[in-house]
Amino acid sequence: MTTSPLAAWHQIVKARNAAGLDALLAEDVVFHSPVVHTPQVGKALTRAYLRAALQVFGNDSFRYLREFNAPQEAVLEFLVEIEGIQVNGVDMLRWNSEGQIVEFKVMVRPLKAIQLIHQQMAAMLQARRC
Repeated sequence: MTTSPLAAWHQIVKARNAAGLDALLAEDVVFHSPVVHTPQVGKALTRAYLRAALQVFGNDSFRYLREFNAPQEAVLEFLVEIEGIQVNGVDMLRWNSEGQIVEFKVMVRPLKAIQLIHQQMAAMLQARRC
């Protein structure tokens, strides 16, 4: 991978286009959702969650506020307004030496935002299964 994983993630978010996820995600990536109590393991599941998130969170109000970087991990604080609710959260990414994401964790606040995201993500994921 020629682009850093963090730069690749930012490009996916900016373009709101999930096309780059296959190259960016490791086969055994683990996704931690703010609304699902068990880790979601594997590229297919993680890709499904991130595609749905790009649609749910993908509006003009979405922006990253702060970024904390280490050699193979980053924490990105974001803010977005969805249906009049301010959603504040963090994306925590960890990648391997090949530049593929091996862990992606999302944390969201406040409770009202979590409930809204749960509802919208569930609908998006259900629509993809049909």
